[in-house]
Amino acid sequence: MAQRIKVMEIIARMNVGGPAVIVAELMRGIDATKFEVLLLTGYCDKTEADYLDTVATDIKAIRIDGLGRSLSLKQDVVSFFSLVRLIRKEQPDVIHTHTAKAGVLGRLASIIAGKGATRIHTFHGHLLHGYFGKAKTYLVIIIERILAKRTHLLVAVGTQVRDDLLRARIGSAEKFVVSFPGLQLPATFDIASERKKFDLDSSTLYCTFVGRLTHIKRPDRLLDVASIIKARGVNIHFLIAGDGELTQMCQKRIVEENLPVTLLGWRKDIDEILASSDMAILTSDNEGIPLTLIQASLAGLPIVATRVGSISDIVVHGETGFLTDSEPVRLADAIAALVTDPALRKSMGDAGRKRALSQFSAHAMVTAHEDMYTSATRR
Repeated sequence: MAQRIKVMEIIARMNVGGPAVIVAELMRGIDATKFEVLLLTGYCDKTEADYLDTVATDIKAIRIDGLGRSLSLKQDVVSFFSLVRLIRKEQPDVIHTHTAKAGVLGRLASIIAGKGATRIHTFHGHLLHGYFGKAKTYLVIIIERILAKRTHLLVAVGTQVRDDLLRARIGSAEKFVVSFPGLQLPATFDIASERKKFDLDSSTLYCTFVGRLTHIKRPDRLLDVASIIKARGVNIHFLIAGDGELTQMCQKRIVEENLPVTLLGWRKDIDEILASSDMAILTSDNEGIPLTLIQASLAGLPIVATRVGSISDIVVHGETGFLTDSEPVRLADAIAALVTDPALRKSMGDAGRKRALSQFSAHAMVTAHEDMYTSATRR
């Protein structure tokens, strides 16, 4: 029997979000007769839900102190040497890093450990827009350019993510591959029953936002949209499924302005919430390729979103939804167009589901990674 390929997946933290879902699907779906996969990750912040503790309880991981979100020289040094020791102990054939911090520490640890593993890094997005000022962004670019030279394969979750990185001269086109994330098909739900469960009005249209309530996701922009919609007298209510440091700000503004918005908090039942909805919205300043919009497409919902990151890989403007600039009035216009045209909602929702089924399946994603790991060990 051929020896299994040992793969070490390294991610800073498995907080609820796209990267954690992708890694968990890889861990579950990969062929265990051909691959031995180890997951190394840190701990989530107190304000974050840990995907391993709350959803993917079947996934086993080695926890690394200091490998979480926060930057701390002391903790980062501790986690770096922990990674070096584990790489030397486990001697993986492939080291696959995810997210920015783990990408830096994991690849440096692999170089220092000197065990000859193939290094792969996935960009689930990037930090080039909306996160830092010019000086810090330039530093990030310099670090990524250097590390890209010592990385055997660079993976982008979307075409725009890849193009943005190449434009910043991070890596080369020959090193990059685009690998779309994939999700399992959601269960089929009875819409009337689900709406009753969530105490939703059967005569009201609902537009759902799923995501962390943090600055880059711009929930304040969503509330601006809700304010415009309210002033126009459009019959739609917004649902926000998520939590984060801006939750209190959102709650305060919703109450003060009497906005047609309900905060649901962090939820496990996103598929059920989307099944109860009529459309989905995302208002971010920057994105990779958001899984929540893939979920919305699989639920047959038309989507309204800002034209950022690789959202255009999911949403085909004018066919499966609307992509707009960042002006709240443009987003509100798109919402209003869907509200007033039931046939358009259905046609866009059906087209989005068909596209999601063909482009974003978990099986296709896992197969692509298996091929990637096999080819990497033959280099």
